[in-house]
Formats: sequence, C-alpha cells, structure tokens
Amino acid sequence: MVQKIIYQDRKSVISCYLPKNSAPDKNAAEELHQLTALEETLDRLTAIPDFFQKTEPQIKKIILTPDFHKGSGIPIGTVMMTKGFAVPQAMGNDINCGMRFYITDLSEERIQENLPYLTKKIRHIFFQGGRQIPMTGRQREALFRYGLEGILETHTDSKKNGLWQYYQPEIQEKWLQRTVFRGSLKTDDTEGLEDFIGSYERLSYDDQIGTIGGGNHFLEVQRVAEIYDGQTANAWGVKKGAVVVMLHAGSLTIGHHSGLLNRKICQEIYPSGITHPENKIYPIPETGIGSDAWKRFWSSSGNAANFGFANRLFLGFMIQDVFTHVLGECNMDLLYDAPHNFIWKKQIAGENYYIHRKGACCANGCEEMEDTEFAYYGEPVMIPGSMGSSSYLLRGLGNQDSLWSASHGAGRKKSRGDAIKGNDEAFVKFMEKFHIITPIDPARTDLKGRTDILKKWEESIRAEAPYAYKDINEVIAVHTACHMADPVARLEPIFTVKA
Repeated sequence: MVQKIIYQDRKSVISCYLPKNSAPDKNAAEELHQLTALEETLDRLTAIPDFFQKTEPQIKKIILTPDFHKGSGIPIGTVMMTKGFAVPQAMGNDINCGMRFYITDLSEERIQENLPYLTKKIRHIFFQGGRQIPMTGRQREALFRYGLEGILETHTDSKKNGLWQYYQPEIQEKWLQRTVFRGSLKTDDTEGLEDFIGSYERLSYDDQIGTIGGGNHFLEVQRVAEIYDGQTANAWGVKKGAVVVMLHAGSLTIGHHSGLLNRKICQEIYPSGITHPENKIYPIPETGIGSDAWKRFWSSSGNAANFGFANRLFLGFMIQDVFTHVLGECNMDLLYDAPHNFIWKKQIAGENYYIHRKGACCANGCEEMEDTEFAYYGEPVMIPGSMGSSSYLLRGLGNQDSLWSASHGAGRKKSRGDAIKGNDEAFVKFMEKFHIITPIDPARTDLKGRTDILKKWEESIRAEAPYAYKDINEVIAVHTACHMADPVARLEPIFTVKA
C-alpha cells in the first residue's frame, strides 16, 4: 500500500511518499524538475556581492506528499525546507488556502429531513447575495494587519449587523488557540489594499469575504462514520455518528494580489546583468540586498493569510446561519483551522529555516504542540477525499523525515480536462448518490432548454468527481505506514456546497 522513494534531481535530495504502484505524472515530474533549477539561480546570485549577506542559501530538503500532482509552476504536495531565503511561489497564489473543522450537536436525521429547505437557504446565503458581512475600513485594516486578533479588537464596529450576530468574543478568543498562528500574523503594511479597505468609519460590504472559491474548494457537512483512535477522538469531542463541518477555502483575489506583488518584489531586487531564471521561480534573501524586500514580502503574505483565516471564519458563520434558520439553535465548536499553502519559519538547533508548503498540511507531533491543548495527541490533520468520497481526521506524529507534513487531500489523477470527458455511467451513479449544492439548480424550470448553462454546470461537477482523484484510502495508508499521521476518524459526506 505504500512506497517511499528517495531520489536526487540536480543536487536536491527528494523524498517521495506515494501509494504503491503510483508514480507522479509526467507533467508533475517536469514541474518538480523545473523547481530544482532554483539551485542554478542560487549559484548565480551567490556570486553577487551582498545579495546573500550572512547565510549561504541552501535547499535543505524537498519531500512530496502522497497527493502529489501537477500544480501551476510548482507541483501541489511539494514541501521544501530552505535556509537563508524564501520562495514566494512555493506557497502558491492562494495564500493560506486551508481547512477549518467544526463539531456540531446536530443529528443527521434532522438534516436529511430538512435537506430541501437547507438547500434553498444555502443557495440564498452562499450564492445569491444573502450573506451579510458589513465591515468598516478600520475593521478591514485590522484584519489585514493583525488577522483574527484584529477582528477581535474591532468587532464592535459591526454593531452585531448580519452575520456578526454569531460573533461572540469570549468564544473567538478561545478559538484563537485552535488556529495555526492564532490566525493572526502581524504585518507592517497593507500595500496595494487601500481601495479594498475603504472608508475608515463607514460600514460597507465587499464581494470577497465569505466566499468558497472555485476548483476543489468546498464546504461539506459530514457524519463521523468510523472511529480509529478512541482516546484522541474522545479528547477532541469527536463521536461516531456526530455531524461535523469541514471547510476548504483560501484568500481568493487577496491572495492573488499578494502573489503578484511578491513576484514583483523579487524581480525588483534581482540583479541586472545576470540571466533571469528560466523557470520564473525567484528567491528572496533573508538578509542582504533585499532586506526591505523581505519585510514587504512577509507583510504582503501576512495580509493574504490573515484574510484567509477571516474568510473561513465567516464561511462558518454562514452555515451556522443556515442551520439556525432552518433547524433552530445549534452549537458549532471549532476543533482546528490550519493552512496548507504558506511558509513556516522554524528554528532547528538555533538556526532559522523556512518550510514551504504548497498543498500540504502541517502534521506536528506532541513535542511540537507543547503548551497547546493538543500537546498529548498531536496536531489535528484534516485530509478531505474527493467530492462524495470519505474524508479523514488524523493526528500529526511530528515526523522530521517528512518535514512535519501531510497531504492536503486525495490528489488528482486526472486533469480537469480529462475528467470532463467520458465516465458517463460513473457520473450518473455519483449524482444519484450524493447531494451537491451549487449556484445553479439544474432542476429549475427556467433552465430547461438552456443546454449551454447546464453543460457548463455538469462539466464543473465532472471535473471534481471521485474518479478524477486518487483513492483516499490508499493516500491515508501511506501516512500511517510512513509515520506521518495516524487516523482518528473517517467521515462521510451528507451534502457538499461548491461554487
């Protein structure tokens, strides 16, 4: 069920954790090869006086998680540890795309009985302008500068309007402890975001906060189907048969803005007169010629990451609003919120390192989670399957060989273009079995005859159907066999919300 392959590309030693008999597709392997060309760029830049001032730049290690597949420039499922520099592109443009996981006191029976009403309410709030998230410019600036702590400080600006009625400061303060970085990355600036921030005192709306995003992003209401680790599940409040909510969303256009800005910053400091990298992958030095650029890069990345945390927070309020209006008062308790697109600073033996994760979860063990409520069990790791298949909740084991990392999903085995073609029988069975809520309701009478709209809707579902992805059970087996993370519970979908 598992294979760990270690091979060398240029000077980089790469550990590849894959399901047995599974090999990276040629496009993903080529992207990986292009990434290792970064070594040649580092060699050229090292010859430039003062570009790297104090620390010799090094790629210390690269690992590939079990869901490794082609990305955009750098493969998804790539984890890279560097010293002396960072690579903005190695966390992707959807900065702080990540997972958020709630445990509810709802029953599956109540949800199934009220599914038509829930579906209608979800479409209204998620896709038809029904979300109400007013903010002042002061709140948006606080969000970008200080993340969830900034929202905590300024939440009264909203005067409990709209979804702010679900914001309880005492609970939010507690939930900061269950969020990576406390959901709060301190930044020096909000470069390029002034127009988005808007009027300082006036409440206004924007079209970004509370948005799932496209592609494989989703909100899924699930049942706990199996418990594997009763002690950990009990400590985390996870019970068999319970209804839970799993959220996968990121920083949207804010992340795209920061990604473009980071690339511009890297290009601005790149020395004139030497060849630019053919792979278009640029490093940014920790010290030396780019010290001001280094601060701008972390501020820009922090702005997007803070927005990603806030976006998932409000998506949680949105589904809570749906439940409350259709089913009555309910409890939703956060278990954990974690990014899988970011760069982590890590000290090892007094030295600074940078762990870049693009489509990979952190999977810290008990030692790394010391002084948190997860110190006795390890970090919660949420690995969703494809739409309609099982997902898993695991506990991290702090495996240094795998760079304290795990998969962020099942991983594609077919491109979106290939998944759209064929598989008619499999697609029909999939649609009969699973309940998917999208902006378009294909049963609407006014859509009859609109083959153009219905074709695009069907293609968007086909692109994310289970047959487009690897077997999630095989992916989880790799984590267990390679001591990356241990399963706590298996989850099955009740319904899925996708844009």
